[in-house]
Amino acid sequence: MSEETAQEPKRGLRKERVGVVTSDSMDKTIVVAVVRRVPHPKFRKIIKRTTKLYAHDEKGEAKTGDKVRVAEIKPMSKKKCWRLVEVLAH
Repeated sequence: MSEETAQEPKRGLRKERVGVVTSDSMDKTIVVAVVRRVPHPKFRKIIKRTTKLYAHDEKGEAKTGDKVRVAEIKPMSKKKCWRLVEVLAH
């Protein structure tokens, strides 16, 4: 029996995103706006696309306007499947 089989199976790579907190009015939940730059499908001009992510903030440390890093987790509710990793800037 090798060492790898005796240990727990390794967890897959979790996605991480950096965005700006747009709302912190919910209890233990923040809304993070993540902006990505993609080419327009027809015209190929670079445009911005914004995605709203609902993230779990256990301690309530992130406030509106903060730049934060969030990581993917298993779903906690219908929309919430991210968690706050760290606050990058206030």
